[in-house]
Order: sequence, then C-alpha cells, then structure tokens
Amino acid sequence: MKLSTRIALAVGVTVPLLVLACGGLLLALVARDLHRAEDSHLKARAAAIAPDARTLLRAAANDRPTAEENRQRRLFNAALDVGVRLTGPDETYSGGPQPGPSVALPAPGGGPVTVRGAGRGWRAYALPLTGPQVSGTLWVFAPDTASRAQLALVRGRVATTALLAAPLSALLAWAIANGATRPLGRLRKAAAGLDPRTTSVRLEHRPTRIVEVDELAATLGTVLARYDEQAARTAEALDTARSFSAAASHELRNPLMSIGTNLDVLAHPGLPDGERAEVVEELRREHRRLLGMLVALRELGRGDLVEADAFHPLDVAEVADAAVAEARRRAPDAEIALNARAAPVHGWEPGVRILLDNLIGNALTHGRDGAGRAEVAVTVARDGDQVLVTVDDRGPGITPADRQEVFRRFHRGPASTGSGLGLTLVAQQAALHRGTVELGEGPGGTGTRCTVRLPVRGPEGSQLPLRRDWLTVTAGRSQSSHKEPS
Repeated sequence: MKLSTRIALAVGVTVPLLVLACGGLLLALVARDLHRAEDSHLKARAAAIAPDARTLLRAAANDRPTAEENRQRRLFNAALDVGVRLTGPDETYSGGPQPGPSVALPAPGGGPVTVRGAGRGWRAYALPLTGPQVSGTLWVFAPDTASRAQLALVRGRVATTALLAAPLSALLAWAIANGATRPLGRLRKAAAGLDPRTTSVRLEHRPTRIVEVDELAATLGTVLARYDEQAARTAEALDTARSFSAAASHELRNPLMSIGTNLDVLAHPGLPDGERAEVVEELRREHRRLLGMLVALRELGRGDLVEADAFHPLDVAEVADAAVAEARRRAPDAEIALNARAAPVHGWEPGVRILLDNLIGNALTHGRDGAGRAEVAVTVARDGDQVLVTVDDRGPGITPADRQEVFRRFHRGPASTGSGLGLTLVAQQAALHRGTVELGEGPGGTGTRCTVRLPVRGPEGSQLPLRRDWLTVTAGRSQSSHKEPS
C-alpha cells in the first residue's frame, strides 16, 4: 500500500473521531448553557411572582375566600410561560405546564433540578416562602422540550459533519500526501535506475527542502559509496589473487623444473659422490630461492590489502634498531652500523619493518666487496618534515641504467639467486607511506646508497591514502615512478 494511501486512510479515520469527540464536548457545553439559561429564567420568574404567592398564602391563612381567589388569579397571570405550584400548610395551588401530582419532587432549598414523569422532562426550581402568616414553597416549572430539540439538532449536525469529514479529509490528505511524497517517488525511480553492473553513474539528488527526503537521499548516497568502495576492494582482492597466482606460477615454474631435473639426476644409480653433492647443493639453493620468493609474494599481498586504520604513530629509529639486530644475527660475519635518531611517522609498522629488512638484506646480498666482506651503514634521521633512511654498502654498485630497472617485479641480475622482489617491496612500502625511494652511488663513489624519504607524522596524525597495485600491475616501473607515487 502506498504511503499516500496509508496517510489518507489514517486521516479519514482520525478526523471523524476527532469531530465526534469535539461534538460530544460541544453537546455538553450547549446542554450546560441551555440549563443555565433556563435556570436563570426560572429564578427570575420565581422572584417576580413570590409577592403574589405570599399574599395568596396570607389570604388563605385569614380564611378570606374572595381575596384568595383574586390572589390566585393574579399569581397564575404573573407566571406567564412557566408552570406554578404553591404548597401551603393546608392547600396546594397549581397552574400552567408542570409534572403531574404523582411525580416526586426533591426537597426544596437547592438549585434548579430536572424531574421526569410520564415520558417528559421538566426543569424545576423551588423557592421557600416564610414570614408573618406565611409558610409554604413556591415551585416553578419549565418543560425541557426546547433544550432537547436544540441538543438533538446539534447532535445531528455533529454526526453529519463527521460523516462528511471522513471522505473529504481522506481525499484532501491523499492529495497532500501524494504531493509531499512525490520527491520520494522521484528518488525511488532514480535509485531503481542505477545498475553498477552496466554503468558507473551514481545517484544525483537535488535538494527538495524536505528534510526526510534529503536525509534519505544522503543516506542512499552514503550506502552506494560504501558499496562502490567495497566492490572496488573486492575487485582489487580478486585482481591481487589472480596476479599472485599468475606471477607465482610463472616465477616458480623454472625453479621447480630445475628441482625436478636434479631429482631425476639424483635417482641415477651410478652418479658419483662429488656430482651428487653438487646436485644436493643446487637443490638447497633452489629451495632457498623458492622460499624467499613465496615470502616476498606474501608480503607484497599484505601491502596491497592493508587498510588505512592499520597506520599508527611510530618511531622509525626503533624499527631500524630491531631490523639491524635481526640482520646481525643472520649474518654474523657482516659489519652493520646503525646511526638512528628519533624519527616519528604515521605508518604501518610491519610495512616499515619490511622496507628496512629488504634494504639491509639487499645490501648484505649484493653489497659485498671483492673479498666477500659486507659493510653496511644504516642511518635514520629527521630531515625537516621528512624522515630520511639511508642504507650504504661497499659493493660493486648499480649502473645508472640498471637503477631504473631494479624496482621491477622479479628483476634479477645475471648472478642473482634472490626472488627479484626485495627492492619491489621497498618501493611498495615507500609508496604506501607516500614516500620516495631512490638509488645512487655510495659514499666516496663506492658501492650503492639507497635513500628513502617518508613524511613526518603531522600534528593531527591524519592517515595517509594508500596505493594498492603492486601485484596487479604487470608492467615494470622505473625508479622515477616511485618518486612521485599517485
């Protein structure tokens, strides 16, 4: 049932009930006013004929029949439009319209009352008469026919008004409600025409100055925006899963084929012990490479799906201290120096740790000198409104041409045995934190320096927007593309 129809029915039922309730109150007020008017009239007539009634009682007490008859005639003539009953010690005089003798009258002394008899109603007023040679009660009566007729007329008009009010009020309420709900109909049509499967058009609502409609439109807009956001996240997750499976299958294919070949070689019964040892060592290298690649792919997936509420205030110096301690444990033969000062950022702590672990790990793997020694220097400091992280090594360095390629996924040098994802993870985390990463020459022109700049946490600690495409984009990115992440 439409809202306008519901409103019309509700008004059509409510208005007659209100008319009847008001009519009942009106009837009570009219009846009270009519009684007051009748009572005032009866009291006035009783006061006007009271002298004649006293004279009649004195004439009866003195036993003067002629005077009594004359006074009785004068009493009834003065009564005019009311009935009169005068009760004395020995006799009762009555005249005009009044209830019969069999109708019981209340005790005198109160105000006007209503008495009923023979199917009729009367308004009666008693006036006690006292004085020298006077003792009796003067009753005056007026039929309540006129009052009942007036009340019946009012009652009929109230009923007629209620009967007419039902359809008229329902029709008027329907017209008003139909006009008032027209913006809702337009909003419904606009919302019904939206199909996210076929169009990207979203709800456009012009303010109607109807608070409920505008608030409903705003709520629908918010719900649709959340739907779009959730749909986009779902699409991103699906793209990430597809790209993950595609990248993993592509990159794992060669190592797995190599492992399969080596296993076939090991199965040869006449394989010499020296060659067997070389094959086993090759299997171990392939295993480490596969394990590292899977771990790196997992971290890339975490970075693509991290939510904004995971970002909190943290000190990069503390994260760097933990990362260096872990690197020293893994490579006890390496010399790793740390120079870190307080460097607050608003970031994702696991992501900052991934960035530092891969920077240090890349320096340890590719930054060894000709004698095989690894010297790595890690520096963390605040530089104006940025946090500066540098990692220096003493290795052979990276040519300017290669510096634009090393951030690509699965990019490996000719002699590399890694996953090719270490610096990709570094670039991803720098972009997630709206920072930059660049490669250059090490101190004194020896080795490589990797520099990461992250924005310092602002005074309000606002969360930074995220980037979610490191697994879903298949084309390589150059170093320059990480300097100004979108």
